[in-house]
Amino acid sequence: MTAQIPVIDLELALSDEAPEELIASVRAAAEQVGIIQVVNHGVPAELIDDFHDRIGRVLALPREEKAKLASPTGHPYRGWRQWPDDFGRLELERFNIGQFDTVEEAKAAGLSEEYAQLYAHPNVWPPQEPGLAAVTRLYHDASVGVAERVLDLYSRVLDVPLSTFPISGRPYYTSFVVNDYPTWTHGDTGTDDDKLLLLEHADGSALTVLHQRGDYAGLQGQAPDGSWIPVPIVPGALQVFSGHILTKWTNGRLRPGRHRVVAGGTVTRRSTGVFWHPSLDTVIEPLEPFVGPEGTDFEPELLWDQAGGQVEEYLRVFGRPDQIAAWRERRPYVAELAELAEA
Repeated sequence: MTAQIPVIDLELALSDEAPEELIASVRAAAEQVGIIQVVNHGVPAELIDDFHDRIGRVLALPREEKAKLASPTGHPYRGWRQWPDDFGRLELERFNIGQFDTVEEAKAAGLSEEYAQLYAHPNVWPPQEPGLAAVTRLYHDASVGVAERVLDLYSRVLDVPLSTFPISGRPYYTSFVVNDYPTWTHGDTGTDDDKLLLLEHADGSALTVLHQRGDYAGLQGQAPDGSWIPVPIVPGALQVFSGHILTKWTNGRLRPGRHRVVAGGTVTRRSTGVFWHPSLDTVIEPLEPFVGPEGTDFEPELLWDQAGGQVEEYLRVFGRPDQIAAWRERRPYVAELAELAEA
C-alpha cells in the first residue's frame, strides 16, 4: 500500500463511533509517515484568521522596520529574522515567540530557577500590532490542545492508556514559529530538488501542530521508500507531525515525520508551528509497553539536557560566523541579503 497523509476528522476519530477504517488510516500514517492532517479539531477558524492577519501585517512591514524586531541579544529563537541561502537570496523570514516573556513569568508559572533561565532573552512584540500578544497566546493554547488530543488518538491506535505517556507537569514549548516563504523568482525550480526553502528534517518535539497557507503544496512529507508526498493545503486543516520524542517513547514504532518545503507558487507561503514537549524534567526513553525482550537501542536523555543547550547546538550546526559573533556579543543579528548588498 502506498504511504499517505490522511485528512482525519479528529472529533470523530476520538469518539466511540470511530470507524475501524478511520483508525486504521491513522495507524498507517503514524507508523509509515509520521504526519496527519486534522479537521474538526476545535480551533475556531476566526482565531486562526485573526492571528494570521495580525502576523501577516507584521511580516509585510518594510524590511528596515522588521529589522528592529530582531532579538536584541541575537537569540535565534526570538523575534524576526531573515534566512538567505548561500547566494544571499531570501529563502524565508521567520518570527519566533518563546513560551514566556521573562524569567520572572516562567518562575511564576512554576519553573525552577535553572529552567526559567531559558527565558532570559525576551520576546519581541511588534509595537505596530499591539493585540498580537494576546491573540498569539490564545492561538498557542488552542494548538496545544490539538497536540494533546492527537496524543490521545495515538494512544488509542497503539492500544495503550493515555497515562502511558509522561505528560504530567508543565509542558515545554521550544517556541511558537511563523515561517514566511517568498515567491521564488530565481528560476531554478525545474524539479523539487532544485530549490528547497527548508531542508528535510524531523522535529525534536513529541508532536508539532502546524497551519499552512499559500497557493501551492510546498510542504512535503517523506514516505518509507524515501520519496516525497505533497501535503496539500486543505481549508480548515491543521497538520500534526510526530517528533523524535514520540518515536523514542514508542521504541521506533511511530515514525518521526520527516518533511521539507520546496519553492513554487505565486504568493508567499506561510506556516505557523507549535512544538509540544513534555515537562523539562522528563527523562525521554522508550516506554514499557513498547519494549520487548530484545530491549531497545535508544538511550535515555533528560529533556532539560537537550533544551538547555539548544541554542548553542543550533549555532554550532547552522550558525554563520557573523551570527555566532552577534550571539556571543549579545547584540541583534540581521542576515545580509545579496540584493541589499548590491543596491
